Amino acid sequence: MRVVCSYVLLTLLFVTAKSPLAAKPPNIVFAFGDDYGRYASCYAPHDGEGSINEVIATPHIDRVAREGVLFLNAFVNAPSCTPCRSSLLSGQFFWRTGRGAILREAFWDTSIPSYPLLLKDSGYHIGQTYKVWSPGTPADAPYGAKRFAFERAGGKFNLFSQQATAIQEQQVDDWLDQLLAEVRQNFVAFLDAREGDEPFCYWFGPTNCHRTWVRGSGKKLWAIDPDALKGRMPKFLPDVPEVREDFADYLGECLAFDAGVGVLIDELQQRGEWDNTLFVVSGDHGAPGFPRGKCNLYDFGTAVTLAVRGPGIPGARVVTDFTTLPDLAPTFLEAGGVEIPTVMTAKSLMPVLESTESGQVEKSRNYAITGRERHVDRAREDKLPYPQRAIRTADYLYIVNFAPDRWPMGSPRDTKPNGEPVTTTEVNSDTYATFPDMDASPTKAWLVANGNSKRWNSEYQLAFGKRPAEELYDLAIDPDQITNRASEPAYQATRKMLRARLMEVLESTGDPRVTEDPVPFERSPFTD
Repeated sequence: MRVVCSYVLLTLLFVTAKSPLAAKPPNIVFAFGDDYGRYASCYAPHDGEGSINEVIATPHIDRVAREGVLFLNAFVNAPSCTPCRSSLLSGQFFWRTGRGAILREAFWDTSIPSYPLLLKDSGYHIGQTYKVWSPGTPADAPYGAKRFAFERAGGKFNLFSQQATAIQEQQVDDWLDQLLAEVRQNFVAFLDAREGDEPFCYWFGPTNCHRTWVRGSGKKLWAIDPDALKGRMPKFLPDVPEVREDFADYLGECLAFDAGVGVLIDELQQRGEWDNTLFVVSGDHGAPGFPRGKCNLYDFGTAVTLAVRGPGIPGARVVTDFTTLPDLAPTFLEAGGVEIPTVMTAKSLMPVLESTESGQVEKSRNYAITGRERHVDRAREDKLPYPQRAIRTADYLYIVNFAPDRWPMGSPRDTKPNGEPVTTTEVNSDTYATFPDMDASPTKAWLVANGNSKRWNSEYQLAFGKRPAEELYDLAIDPDQITNRASEPAYQATRKMLRARLMEVLESTGDPRVTEDPVPFERSPFTD
């Protein structure tokens, strides 16, 4: 890819970071939940009456927001784990990260600068627990993920509901404390490994919000009543007991993530490091195994929590500035007083964080660009991707589907390779059973089983059906993004304006979808 080939030269050029948060470089702790979307009780007052966030309580994430800044319009650049992380680590659009732009067979090109390694080179102690980054090939290479892993206490927290349920069945009252002790011990191992008082950069990346989890665990472990979700679900989700229970179980995992965040905060306080720590909470995309969530460019798939607090950041502020997570890379570098490579297309959030204002702080932050290529490599015949790009503003979501003849969630499959029919049980347990780009789940199984009925066919089509070349949603009257206005005469000026704005960004940043022929992303795995 031409853009990637130029990285070696571009990484030699830098823009100086001029506004560190404090005289002493701050510590940086990033709590990044795998498959954790925009679910925290601090969002409830801003979502309007009937919000799902009214049903849950996330006191630790709320504290970060209360002491710092809560972003109402934070989005991922790509709603799939590897491209999201690649863009975040590099501070660039995912289509500029080589094989990092796809899920399968993705290896990090070390010629692409990543913020953890730049911080390390400047004197930071860096490390991670659970799922994070892979900036080297292979993972145990000098700059590989294993080189900086601190999981000496284990990884049971990643299977939170399974482990918690098993402990509960032994009639152990401190089931939560046992799992949180692992989080603390892993963090302590990281902190104790640093030399002297060098600043540290830590990534906490549990995967418990990722499928699978124990059915009924949301109510059993966290007392989340599935019926409390009745009438609160997005309109594209069947508001039936099976789906409500599934979503309650997901919310339970979000609460477990919040509990883990609380452990990190407590340990920092005990060590006297809290006041000099830039603490950030977010997730890599929306809910897995639900229609129009993970692997989709609708808000349900791309909108995420983002709360930031730290030294020099005036607290108790809520901002409406649009941001995508790649902006965190230059933000972390600027906070640490490290020069920002000019190859980074993202923009530091420091002016927003250091401001005393709420609402819209930087007027230019009025849109977010998102996109997608592939998730499951063999979701469609010939391993073809489902290429999409989108622009989200305060009023509209506009999506371009470059290959509308393909199945967005992967090909429908009625039979297994041996010719046997795919059963509902397999759709619930096997990601590859049918529509492979949606994770296996009870919700998916229910929708596949009931989607042919007159009552639920529209929801089935919204979840799995083919989509037109362009989609346009008017958020003022359609916040759930269900009615496509792209072909309506009254919206043509808006459609053309948003398309031109989107294409300008794609072309100026070297997106192969609009600048190269043949398109490298069509090959699997594509080569640089």
